[in-house]
Parts: sequence; C-alpha cells; structure tokens
Amino acid sequence: MADYAGISVFDVMQLNVFVYWTLLHDAVVYMYSKTEEGEEYLRNAWRLEQVEPDVERLREKYGKKNEGGGIDGGKDN
Repeated sequence: MADYAGISVFDVMQLNVFVYWTLLHDAVVYMYSKTEEGEEYLRNAWRLEQVEPDVERLREKYGKKNEGGGIDGGKDN
C-alpha cells in the first residue's frame, strides 16, 4: 500500500484509519484491475453488492409488463 500511495511505511503507520482504509481499498482495486481475472472479480463483486434491481436491463431482457398483466416483448407464460 505504501508503494501505491507513494509514501514510506512509516508514513503509512501515521495515517488516520479512514485514510488508510480508503488508500488500501483503492490499492486493491488498482491491482485487481491490471488483469483480466481481476477485472472479472471486480465486476462480480460490484454485481453482488447491488441491492436494487436494474429495471432497465430487466425490461430489455424480459420485456415490459402490459396493462393486462402480460409481458410485452418477452415470453408470455
């Protein structure tokens, strides 16, 4: 993390805990983003953190519910 931040290990020890965790997070994301496998891991990690549905993408995939309760553009089961 000291290498990423461009500071000495001693200076890392003097950092506020919130600054330390922020720099550590950024350093880990930076290192993962250097490889294809790391980018895939970051995409999956982001996806797993989402708690709200992506309504637009769901509508693209399955269609939009019409007034009669059926689905327009998707399979109507």
